[in-house]
Amino acid sequence: MSVTIDITGLPHERITFCPSPLAELGNALHALAEPAHHARLHAWTTATSAALAPELADRLLEADFMWRSTRSDFLMPARPRETLAEELDDLDRLDDETFVGAALEISCSTSHYAKGLPSPLVDAWSRRRALDLAAARGPRQAAFVERMLAEPTATRAWIRRLLEDCDRAFFADTWRRVRVQLTADAQHKTELLRRKGLAAALTAASRALALEEDEHGSRIVADKLVHGRTEARGTAVTLLPSVFGWPHLFAIYAPGWQPVIQYPVATHEVGGTEPVEAVTLRLEALTHPMRMRLCRNLARGVYSTSELADAYGITAPEVSRHLAVLRKAGLLTTQRRGRYVLHQLDLPVVARLGSDFLESVLR
Repeated sequence: MSVTIDITGLPHERITFCPSPLAELGNALHALAEPAHHARLHAWTTATSAALAPELADRLLEADFMWRSTRSDFLMPARPRETLAEELDDLDRLDDETFVGAALEISCSTSHYAKGLPSPLVDAWSRRRALDLAAARGPRQAAFVERMLAEPTATRAWIRRLLEDCDRAFFADTWRRVRVQLTADAQHKTELLRRKGLAAALTAASRALALEEDEHGSRIVADKLVHGRTEARGTAVTLLPSVFGWPHLFAIYAPGWQPVIQYPVATHEVGGTEPVEAVTLRLEALTHPMRMRLCRNLARGVYSTSELADAYGITAPEVSRHLAVLRKAGLLTTQRRGRYVLHQLDLPVVARLGSDFLESVLR
């Protein structure tokens, strides 16, 4: 599964790496709403939450469906600006139907998102869906959505004031500290794009990003647990680096929106970014009870096939089949000793499996 952006014929000058204050504010708000996703930001989320004025914290709760479990598309601008004020001015230029449709994409519904839904302001089914999704979040969120549908212009002004108040309360200082890092990252990727090509720039941005090229054209592929496809022919692609975004990798691929990818800036912590397919293969390999039992031995030392067969009272061919599954999943190391092949569990890989799984589902 993946999100694919067709860039066939798109000049590389139309592919840009650039930081966005609005996108990073959206990530910061998400980190405050879901601190468990962002253990690296524990000190920041704890201190910022504690310092928030109760009135501001209350307003953030009211509108948090725009950044809690997903991210409203308008929070990831295709044309980043130098300042948050400029990006908010760009938001003001969106028509009400587009703004409200993006704001009320409350769930991570890939089946609806990829097709594009009519705005709740003009479509009865979309309106009912938005109200039902908001009601599941709580009465205050439901009331907020009702107000947005009834008074979109006034509610948009309310949202802008909320974001401006967040900027004054904590984000302006935060942005001053992270902007240098994000600008440097974007400049580095831009230079890689110029000197070594798009494939190198994408890989440097994230191991979850790749360039595919064949007789059918060229595509940027984001390795995610969703399936989506869009085209950038005649438009552009924007890649936004983020400090607050890890472990999430977002891609805007809704019809009518310019493709945008937001990636976390590089870190050097253990784990990294494993392909979703590799994580899935490893989890599936461990679902069989006999393979789990074999792992008990393989975690303690090296074993030959015959030793494992004797230990568990099964045939050597059965053991070989189970070991082949574990080996294909990358969970085993092997070494030869004379005529024997000895197997052992790859403990660092297994130890990372929990964090790799969490990173994959949050990507």
